[in-house]
Formats: sequence, structure tokens, C-alpha cells
Amino acid sequence: MSKLRKFFLTKDKDKGDWVLEQEGSDRARRRFLTKAEATAGGVLEGALGSEGGSVRIRKEDGKIQEERTFPRDKDPEKSPG
Repeated sequence: MSKLRKFFLTKDKDKGDWVLEQEGSDRARRRFLTKAEATAGGVLEGALGSEGGSVRIRKEDGKIQEERTFPRDKDPEKSPG
């Protein structure tokens, strides 16, 4: 089984938009005008592609709000939810 890729959705305070970045990369995978646009049904899953991964969604203050795994069957059994 391959290792689950990890991503973060964070607010870019300089540009005012939301950025999806892969852990360990300095380059944005995708940018969104609003957090609502990024988290709307199927948008994050589409941005991750067929390999999927885990996305930690942060609040504007940088604290983690929630984590989503795509596709759902890749979610580790130990995680709650």
C-alpha cells in the first residue's frame, strides 16, 4: 500500500485567497478565492487527482479545523470520524 499524500488548505494572507499545497512543496497545487469555494462538494477531491490524499483544512488563524481524506477508503482505520 502506498503512503497517503498530505496536503494543507491555508489562507494566503498576502494575496487574500486560499491555497492548496502538498506537504514538503513550496508550490501551490491550486488557489481558490474563498474557503467555501475550495471545500464545496468534490472540489478538493478533484484537485488531488486519482491518487487522492489527506487534506488538513486550516482556519484563518492557522489552527487545523478539520481533515478530509480522498478517496474515503484510504482513510486510516485508527482515525476518528
